[in-house]
Amino acid sequence: MGKRVLVVEDELSIQRILQYDLMQSGFIVDLASDGEEGLQKARRNSYDVMILDVMLPKRDGFSVCKELRKEENPVYIVMLSARDDEFDRVMGLDVGADDYMTKPFSSREVVSKVKAIMRRKGMHHQKACTERLSYQQLILDQRRFEVLINEEVIDFTLKEYELLEFLIHHQGQALSRNLLLDRLWGYEYDGDTRIVDVHIFKIREKLKPYGIKIKTIRGIGYMLEDEKND
Repeated sequence: MGKRVLVVEDELSIQRILQYDLMQSGFIVDLASDGEEGLQKARRNSYDVMILDVMLPKRDGFSVCKELRKEENPVYIVMLSARDDEFDRVMGLDVGADDYMTKPFSSREVVSKVKAIMRRKGMHHQKACTERLSYQQLILDQRRFEVLINEEVIDFTLKEYELLEFLIHHQGQALSRNLLLDRLWGYEYDGDTRIVDVHIFKIREKLKPYGIKIKTIRGIGYMLEDEKND
């Protein structure tokens, strides 16, 4: 079965171009023209990726994203912002978006991003095994992409899970923001490293009650302490 994408965009011309180019690349594409319609379709169907505009009739993209994450919907959300505004980007990440793009963009950029997301998700499934990855009292279920503490599932988005998994695999190593950006978002050096900082902040807030800390390495990036040296 083909991979499914939901495009939530009220500008008909953008909507149709994205639909055509995504379908030409083999994706199954559904459309929604306002936030409420997008929310209901995301609830009824299982999508791999959701392309979600910020400015929408009836319900804005931030509200839609926040609601889906509250319901623990795992769809990978790419938010579209009409301007290169840091507030919009940070707000989108704060409510649970995995990524963002700034208008204007070419539809080929969007298709390339969706393909990259699918490749990373496919790599995760290939690496998935019956064993669990552990760090201190954390357990990562690599088949279900879940984070557990004391057998209780902690609410993590897919991107937060990927970032935590990468930190655990490289514990004891100082990881630069550019490296994390390149490996987990697929950007090269022109990426905005603020997206890494926002996701690290959110992970820290979720792990703080359990005493698990991610160290900031000044001028470089982040690191999990090596358990063997604790």
